[in-house]
Amino acid sequence: MTFANSAYLLLMLLVIPCVFWYVLRTNKRRASLSVPTVSMYSGMSKSWKYYLIHVPFILEMASIVLLSLILARPQTTDRWQDTEVEGIDIMLCVDVSTSMLAEDLKPNRIEAAKQVASEFINGRPNDNIGLTIFAGEAFTQCPMTVDHTVLLNMFRNVSSDIAANGIIEDGTAIGMGLSNAISRLKDSQAKSKVIILLTDGSNNRGEVSPLTAAEMAKSFGIRVYTIGVGTNGTAPYPVQGAYGKQYINVAVEIDENVLRQIAQTANGQYYRATSNSKLKEVYEEIDKLERTKLQVKEFSKNQEEYQPLALALLLCLLITILLKQTVLRTIP
Repeated sequence: MTFANSAYLLLMLLVIPCVFWYVLRTNKRRASLSVPTVSMYSGMSKSWKYYLIHVPFILEMASIVLLSLILARPQTTDRWQDTEVEGIDIMLCVDVSTSMLAEDLKPNRIEAAKQVASEFINGRPNDNIGLTIFAGEAFTQCPMTVDHTVLLNMFRNVSSDIAANGIIEDGTAIGMGLSNAISRLKDSQAKSKVIILLTDGSNNRGEVSPLTAAEMAKSFGIRVYTIGVGTNGTAPYPVQGAYGKQYINVAVEIDENVLRQIAQTANGQYYRATSNSKLKEVYEEIDKLERTKLQVKEFSKNQEEYQPLALALLLCLLITILLKQTVLRTIP
């Protein structure tokens, strides 16, 4: 239940000073009679009228409360909505090769990519989103899911350490990463299927070429957005030396031509992210291009509910008048 004019509910506060005034008045108007002894009255019981003496005042206070509720216009609402969501399936394809440890983006490329991609995921609650990671080989870190809490938890565990420690082969197998993501999307019944591929290098591993994978994506109706991440020129890269972590400048070698061809073949776009802010802008642009269509039809019907309260108020006033004019009538 809601109130159309809820400010009138404050009128109920009038009950507090009224009660205070009534108690003081009752104490002052209490009659007294001096007699030598009260023993003759000890066996007398109280009249039934004694128990009704405060009823009119109680009913008057109840009338104030009821009047406040009526003026506030209590209403009930019947509401329903018909929501139509166009499902979009998205696979994030992220490079985790050791070159992603370069610190031209802060704190490094892989962590910057994870942070911005996580914000992208949080902004798309209605979509199926999955995660493929690749270096010299590729595998699915998380299948497509609408449980984004699970996806984000698995995304946090993504690190270039798996390539640095030899758990998977190091290198950049763009074609393999793209193929893995395609395998997760090819049987999807969603109206829109998208892959967002992020890398900082050029293809140098894998049995599937990037352009072949792009043709596969096109045949399955999958759009591919490619992102080349890394500054222009050289980037600081951490290495462990005899005196701890040291930095060397390494050349940034992104095969932009291949990434551009992949996007063009698969009806997507290519972006270059040279900084954290630029990477965020890229994801925001993709988010606008692939925005979920949400159509909501909402119907509301408000019904006034003051009638029972009005009847209760009328009854309180009638009973108060009857009591004061009959059994509780006083003679000055």
